Amino acid sequence: MNLIFSRATPYVIYLFGGIAAPLLFEDYTFQFSILWVMILFALTWDVLGGQMGYNSLGNIFFFGAGMYVCAIVQIGLYYDVAQYTASFGAVKVEFTPEQYYTGLFLGIMAAALSCIVFAVVFGWVVFGLRGPYFAIGTLGVALSAGELTSAWEYVGGGGGVALPVFPGEPDHRSLFFYALCFILAIVTFCVLKKVYSGRFGLAINAIRDDEEKAEGMGIHTKRYKTIGWTIAAFFLGMSGAVFGNMIGFIEPLEVAFPTVTFGIFMVVMCLLGGKGTLWGPVIGATVFHAFKEITWIYMLGWQWVALGALIIVLVVFFQQGIMGWVQETWPERFGIVVDDGTLAAKEPDLDAVSDSQKAAQ
Repeated sequence: MNLIFSRATPYVIYLFGGIAAPLLFEDYTFQFSILWVMILFALTWDVLGGQMGYNSLGNIFFFGAGMYVCAIVQIGLYYDVAQYTASFGAVKVEFTPEQYYTGLFLGIMAAALSCIVFAVVFGWVVFGLRGPYFAIGTLGVALSAGELTSAWEYVGGGGGVALPVFPGEPDHRSLFFYALCFILAIVTFCVLKKVYSGRFGLAINAIRDDEEKAEGMGIHTKRYKTIGWTIAAFFLGMSGAVFGNMIGFIEPLEVAFPTVTFGIFMVVMCLLGGKGTLWGPVIGATVFHAFKEITWIYMLGWQWVALGALIIVLVVFFQQGIMGWVQETWPERFGIVVDDGTLAAKEPDLDAVSDSQKAAQ
């Protein structure tokens, strides 16, 4: 009974906390929305980095790609995109509520599907690399996307593009986008929990443990790696579409493809919570976001120093993460059975060793 209760506790906390947060703390609705986006970031990065053992530094590409695809669909349904971006600030363009919601829905769907295509295309290229070469290859994809988009005048180039204005009150706008971020994060968690518990989870864990042996067992490793990346890309594309509309403005390097911020945050959050676990990325994202917000308020000017110190502490002293430490400290709460007899057999009897040494002398 205690085991069931302990397993249900985090679900209850996050579910009811997510529902109550914007009602109890209205002034921090935007910050809570960002928290759910961070949780989605961490969960999707862990598909490759934790469960599969492929550390990607380019997942942020799908976030930015989804953002721009959604913007093109939203605007292109009713206006010429090139004229819209070229006349930014000079001509007031209005969208009716029906146009806004239709464009947003279709834009989110287009973002998700296009990112699946991107993941398949780039996956068959970068998954020929391993180790640090894979990380550098994916990083190159994200950096190149930001620079190329900056030169693409069709979507505003480096000047960015303003998205359609939400047809409602500011308070309603905050709650609307909070709900979208919350639902996206919850759905991402549930989908990953389901796929990890089946054949797919076993296959990608086998790839992480020993890819050569996995191939020898008949596992089509490249196919599973590509599927894993498409799952991450699907949810990252939708999160980018929602995030861009929540901000209301897209800029290539700082908003859409922020490799040095969000791209790195994904990795840090998983390391903090414990990569390769289901709840580790969620807890890591929560703690990291709280730490980031506190340092941005009370250590302004030194916030990056504080984040850098956190990364150093994680890498040097806390490699197993929060969930790894908790599972090691209280294994019984996670259904892990520790055989005391086996442990006793592994640990030498110091008194017996001392007596044998004396007898030998």
